[in-house]
Amino acid sequence: MKKPILDSRRAVMIAVANGYQGGRECAAARLGIPLKRLENQIYGTAGVKPLDDTEISVLEREEGTTHLPDYICALYGGVFVPLPDAEVTHADLYDLSFATSTARGTVDLLIRKALADGEIDEVEAAEIRAVHAKHLAARHAEVDAVIVAHQRQA
Repeated sequence: MKKPILDSRRAVMIAVANGYQGGRECAAARLGIPLKRLENQIYGTAGVKPLDDTEISVLEREEGTTHLPDYICALYGGVFVPLPDAEVTHADLYDLSFATSTARGTVDLLIRKALADGEIDEVEAAEIRAVHAKHLAARHAEVDAVIVAHQRQA
């Protein structure tokens, strides 16, 4: 739940490149481009087009992050929920249940903290909504996984 709230495509590109194992240098190497070009693509300098969705996706899949789909879904007021694996164990279900409970607790704590002064400001509201979206996504993933784990095999 400590994932930053990303409010721009540039912020997504920065988070993905910086979060890649080995940093920007390794991200550039993985994409087969020089580091300077990657930096130009991130910051939109030297007339270079930004990274495209496929390039960002390559880096995110390897790192297990979802900054880009989270950002795109938030633009439309939605939440990104990855589909469960076909093979879901009971341990996976427990982990998902625990993640859902933790996310809900984080939302509740943020609300309590924000209400300490009697009102919720815009920054607090944005943070609460972002973490709440993560809670909803976690719950949806949990429900989908339960269904997959317990569906009758044809």
